[in-house]
Amino acid sequence: MHGTKRAKKPTDYGIQLRAKQKAKRLYGIQETQFKNYFLKAKKMKGLLGENLMTLVESRLDSVLYNAGFCLSRNHAKELVSHRHVLLNDKVVGINSYSVQVGDVITLKEKISQKLGDTLKISDKDFKSPEWLDVNKSKYSAKVIALPTVDPSQIGIDVNLIIEYYSR
Repeated sequence: MHGTKRAKKPTDYGIQLRAKQKAKRLYGIQETQFKNYFLKAKKMKGLLGENLMTLVESRLDSVLYNAGFCLSRNHAKELVSHRHVLLNDKVVGINSYSVQVGDVITLKEKISQKLGDTLKISDKDFKSPEWLDVNKSKYSAKVIALPTVDPSQIGIDVNLIIEYYSR
């Protein structure tokens, strides 16, 4: 009746908000925790964007996903919260636990036998990141360096997130 409705062009704020929300959803992190990661990354030496991605990628659930011990990030959260994951031979139930260089992450034997063939690690095409030393037979991974990730590979524009929190 009054003509076709045109979609409004998103504002700079809207674009920044979408980038932040996309990163939060991808990693399954709540707003307060994500903002705390940003503030912590801001205090660290080096590039803010790289520091932020390193902090987010060094979470236990993210490391489990990158090591191929689960099917998705949500599955990784479930494995950790159900206490099926050992960190340096101790049970850990905190998804946001920040792993350090030298930490060894292992799946409990019972769960590795149950899920063994369905996990990503059992695929022939699966390749773990360089910063992880994965032992496929024991379902264990050792963190040999700080996590490095290319945000463009994941589809996240870290600069937009930095602009969002810097306003």
